[in-house]
Amino acid sequence: MTGKSLSIVTAMTALGFAPAASAYLDPGTGSMIISAIVGLFASLVLAIKTYWYRLVGFFRRLRGRAPAESSESRADDDGDR
Repeated sequence: MTGKSLSIVTAMTALGFAPAASAYLDPGTGSMIISAIVGLFASLVLAIKTYWYRLVGFFRRLRGRAPAESSESRADDDGDR
């Protein structure tokens, strides 16, 4: 046997002899898990929203900057009115 297949056989044998778990999960555990999942989802949505607005604001600032020649021509147009 190769080293990889020997380790798989050893792991399967060890799992076959594992004792039964005597664990109790009360009803509050389920609601705690659901609350954790909802909280994780809400924090991910907030983080995505925050970085989305930062990204949009960055591109708006880039687009809002006009070359010096263009801003001078706008000033002349406003003075004629």
